[in-house]
Amino acid sequence: MERDSTLFSAANSGDIDKLKTFFTKDLEFFHDTGGLAGYEETVDNFLKVAKNYAYTRRILVPGTVEVYPVKDYGAIQSGVHQFCRLENGVLTHCGTFKFVHIWKHTDEGWMISRVVSYGH
Repeated sequence: MERDSTLFSAANSGDIDKLKTFFTKDLEFFHDTGGLAGYEETVDNFLKVAKNYAYTRRILVPGTVEVYPVKDYGAIQSGVHQFCRLENGVLTHCGTFKFVHIWKHTDEGWMISRVVSYGH
């Protein structure tokens, strides 16, 4: 899914302006330990990570992504990703977690309307 690889790239580079374009304004982001966040809180969280944890990299675990169409809406994507520290060009201290993205096909293109992040 090309849009997803662009999402990973924006997150890893701290490109918040680009990252914001992936999410609907009515976003619901469910995090098993952090709770529920809307669009603004999610953007604020991305800003904090970009500012304070720029060494963090989100990496998709190969072979874990599944995508299923949702009639008249978009698609459900699930998978496993890792968050790692990039230190001297080497990824270390990786944590492995699960995610679900609900992609909505809008007039502006494919956007994420719901996120479920769990297994932390």
